[in-house]
Amino acid sequence: MPRKKRINKAWVLTVDMGYGHQRPAHALRDIAYKGVITVNDYPGIPAAEKESWNDSRKGYEWISRMKSKPVIGQALFDIFDKIQEIPSFYPRRDLSRSNLQLAHTYRLIEKDGLCKHLFQKVLSEQQDIPLICTFFLPAFAAEIYGYQGDIYLQICDADMARTWVPRDPKKSRIKYLAPNPRVVERLKLYGVNEENIFFTGFPLPKENIGGEDQKILKKDIGARIYNLDPNHNTQHKFGHIISYHLGSKNIPKRATHPLTLTFAVGGAGAQQEIGAQVLKSLKAKILKGSIDVNLVAGSRQEVADYFKAAAKDAGLSKELGESVKVIIGKTKADYFDLFNKALRTTDVLWTKPSELSFYVGLGLPIIMSPSVGSQEDFNRVWLKTIAAGITQGDPRYTDEWLFDWINSGWLARAAINGFVEAPIMGTYTIEKLVLGKSKKNKGISPESTSAV
Repeated sequence: MPRKKRINKAWVLTVDMGYGHQRPAHALRDIAYKGVITVNDYPGIPAAEKESWNDSRKGYEWISRMKSKPVIGQALFDIFDKIQEIPSFYPRRDLSRSNLQLAHTYRLIEKDGLCKHLFQKVLSEQQDIPLICTFFLPAFAAEIYGYQGDIYLQICDADMARTWVPRDPKKSRIKYLAPNPRVVERLKLYGVNEENIFFTGFPLPKENIGGEDQKILKKDIGARIYNLDPNHNTQHKFGHIISYHLGSKNIPKRATHPLTLTFAVGGAGAQQEIGAQVLKSLKAKILKGSIDVNLVAGSRQEVADYFKAAAKDAGLSKELGESVKVIIGKTKADYFDLFNKALRTTDVLWTKPSELSFYVGLGLPIIMSPSVGSQEDFNRVWLKTIAAGITQGDPRYTDEWLFDWINSGWLARAAINGFVEAPIMGTYTIEKLVLGKSKKNKGISPESTSAV
């Protein structure tokens, strides 16, 4: 009997619930066997199962948008957020006890058969290759339905709730891909066996890194530093550090692109009104040619329409498509590709502290809009701790404080801090680990696990 040909790929499963789970899966698409599979929206998904998933997604998006509504909206969001709240890290203690949300998750799988069709019909043809999930439910389902290959679960935030760990973590064979040291330590508190914890970093887009030597990334950061440090304050103080990490050849002698701010909303379209305020404030600067603005609508046409109307209201109709661009993709995958391309000439990223927090590793200073959810509060803490993210000022006066931060070199320092402190090579590390090309990424050195 001829030997079965080894497939050097992995199933990559994600879920359509905001962008936080699909973005890392998109970064791993090179090793995705038969492409990235969205567990709540794939060809052949049973109608009842899709409806159940859609109800959950719509509820999440509605709650996220409601947060901006005074009193009632905030109260409803607080109740929702309490259910998935991340407990304080200190004092260190045993946090392995299961909870009601986990009980509900397991009931959906064991009683309602959620994901059963996926594992018994779609994935049944190839069960001996690794499985990477960017959401906990399909990882739990894989274990329950007896998936034969290794099961990996990518954590998508700088800290995590107990819900991401099975009800009996000591008996589980799920392997965790941790984006930072704090998640490594949190997993231990939740009772996960250390041999199942791998510190890999968050999967960032290869097209923004350029290989193991980071050729594209270093060139892009050099151009960004030029724009963000017009008075050379940061280069005078930290020039030797910048040259060491980037190489002097990557610091240009002249601007390679206009100073550019990119404002991005989340998957639910929340906080779009901030973008409108930013446009009004920056109008004079935009007309003068001092700054360009990208408004990222993701894959939501209604958000794109809102941004276009906001540009017209601000008196910037002629600038649409030129110094004011609205970025929208026909699909989530199209959006991610367009967004990653726009980041190459972005100098400042303004967004809520979502999974995009890890993009500071690309040397992108982040201006943080208000958090939406407990996990984003922890992402905010992490960004502040590594000095790569700064809480937004009043959007109505962006034209003042943003340029103060640029002229002082503050944002240039934040860019360097993110590049130096945040893990960058997560995509490459995960590919090597999962495909068996390297076993050197397991765990993390004790001296570094105290970092948040």
